[in-house]
Amino acid sequence: MVFDPASLDFIDSGVVTPVRASTILPAVRENIELTTADGLTLVGELALPADGVVRATLITLHPLPTHGGFMDSHVYKKASYRLPALAGIAVLRFNTRGTASARGTSEGSFDEGVGERLDVEAAVQFAVDRGLPNRWLLGWSFGTELVLKYGAVAPVAQQVQGAVLLSPPLHRATDTDLLAWAAYGKPLTVLVPEFDDYLQPEAATVRFALVPQAKLIAVDGAKHLWVGEKYAARALNEIASSVLGTDVELSAQWHGPVAALPV
Repeated sequence: MVFDPASLDFIDSGVVTPVRASTILPAVRENIELTTADGLTLVGELALPADGVVRATLITLHPLPTHGGFMDSHVYKKASYRLPALAGIAVLRFNTRGTASARGTSEGSFDEGVGERLDVEAAVQFAVDRGLPNRWLLGWSFGTELVLKYGAVAPVAQQVQGAVLLSPPLHRATDTDLLAWAAYGKPLTVLVPEFDDYLQPEAATVRFALVPQAKLIAVDGAKHLWVGEKYAARALNEIASSVLGTDVELSAQWHGPVAALPV
């Protein structure tokens, strides 16, 4: 049975609650479906600020599905749990073609980042059709390859304000893609872990020098998967700061109703 996020039970204990990994803050959440240009149905979730005021929208692209990446990869879950309430940011998560999670399985099969271009386009178009403002792409690992390859070309280029990258490996994305982003001119924030498995800050600085507007942030102590609340929280702060255009430090405490996933 597919989990319905609208069924979450929120309880207000009347005391301040620490925001931990499993803490779910209030939002308007719904299961969604995306339809690609080649006729596939992709499954996902949209989390909106409960007060209806959307300051920015994140369209998330997850890590490599053949290595465990999916819409529930932990930084993205925490983004959907926290950012609508703490920062007024809408979070759209979905499984690319052939990827499965508790939400369900998207149709199709993994296509090495080629057919996934249509997945990116479908997700962005969904956000446009919903009237969600200030749209940004957020890619993590394999998701950064999709951002770099398809975010700066039509139709997506005209539909988003910029992008944020977590742990870009630069395997599938080439210098040609980086030069396309340079010509595109829109903001690109690049978060590079100190101990990344694929591309560490020194090498990333050289590669992203091709994109003059890229803001590269080296994160001391972090690894490719951003394991640990300290690093996940840092990533969310940097993401929120980038899309809102001002320094953001998300609160680690919440006074109000909270929920947790059923066990």
